[in-house]
Amino acid sequence: MSSLSSIAGADSGIVRERPFQLLLLINILPPLGTALLSPVLGSLVEPLGASTANIGLMMSAFTAPSIFVIPIAGVISDRYGRRPVLIFGLCWFGLTGTTIALVSTFSAALALRALQGIGFAALTPIIITSLGDLYTGTKEATAQGLRFTGSGLSQTAFPLAAGVLVGAAWQYPFLLYAVAFPIAAVIYVCFEEPLDESADGESEAGLREQLDDMRTLVAHRRAWAMVAARGTANIAWFGFLTYNSILIVGVLGYTPTEAGVLTALASFTYALAASQAGRVAALFDDRLYPLVATNLSMGAGLALTFLAPSIAVAAVGVVFMGAGFGLVLSIYRSVITTLPPADLRGGLVSLGEGSGRAAATATPVLMGVAVAVVSAALGFETAVRAVGVGTGVVSAGVGIACLLLMSTSPPIRMDE
Repeated sequence: MSSLSSIAGADSGIVRERPFQLLLLINILPPLGTALLSPVLGSLVEPLGASTANIGLMMSAFTAPSIFVIPIAGVISDRYGRRPVLIFGLCWFGLTGTTIALVSTFSAALALRALQGIGFAALTPIIITSLGDLYTGTKEATAQGLRFTGSGLSQTAFPLAAGVLVGAAWQYPFLLYAVAFPIAAVIYVCFEEPLDESADGESEAGLREQLDDMRTLVAHRRAWAMVAARGTANIAWFGFLTYNSILIVGVLGYTPTEAGVLTALASFTYALAASQAGRVAALFDDRLYPLVATNLSMGAGLALTFLAPSIAVAAVGVVFMGAGFGLVLSIYRSVITTLPPADLRGGLVSLGEGSGRAAATATPVLMGVAVAVVSAALGFETAVRAVGVGTGVVSAGVGIACLLLMSTSPPIRMDE
């Protein structure tokens, strides 16, 4: 434990606590919704009858439903508890993900990816909210960072396996989603509600009053600016995940396995960076400064990745991007859980995660359209590189603008 403290700081002792361990176990699954496909998207084009222009829809189909389902899941978890939502999410995520291995058409795969996105909506936002229930202050920032570290490690191991398995058959990577079922069994037996008093449908506040309170909360400029800022980080990350295999295999001429290695490097980097979130947060009285710096690192890193003449240079860009992404999301999430009262925490966290899903859904589609338009004038390779650089600039620029707006906003007062 002393070695972990030297890495993650004084609050790292939370890893010995059973509720945190179980939340980390659940957290293995959600990152695989997109990272598992990153190194193999190019390999799915022919067997599913897709094209390089529309294969990115495998990402968007997964992220789109959660834009609408995440806020619903947050409200349900506030009223009925975190545990039932998490168990449903695990089972549904695993079932719909593994079933993709049994289909043979692009439309069927897209439909199942959309259904799988509903499972995601019941996982990550509820995990983040549960950590906000359990911890406060720098301890909560450490918890969010270590959770994100777990996400990075998950995205390091499984994409590597997917890059190897797709060489044997395109269906095999999807079978990795079956790990959801034993995890669901463990959570059913061992997990307890993180709130001091279990939520139930007979709470004093009715649903209408709860929704009115949410509208009041989100009307505050500080709240909606933070929700918007949370979404911008996904622009850079999903731009990388969607075009990683196309850049590495189609433009630079490497293999899907090497594309998987690059995804694993990005994930490992953000895992390592996220483990330092508690320490970084403790260094600053105002979290605006580290958030601006990490946005710049993320955007510049993505731009360098797409400009790289070789995979070695791309790896340098990926390190900067991953470091920025790991810190920025961990600190965002530790901020957003502190803004609302406890009975609205799940709802606001879910809106923030829904913002991230909206960005994740739109990014592959908009990048695909931009690549198609630019390709007609400049050629495919130049188009991919130019659009990737532009994605990094937009991600950092819009994120920093939202942060500056939030920093000048008055504190949230629910009694007004």
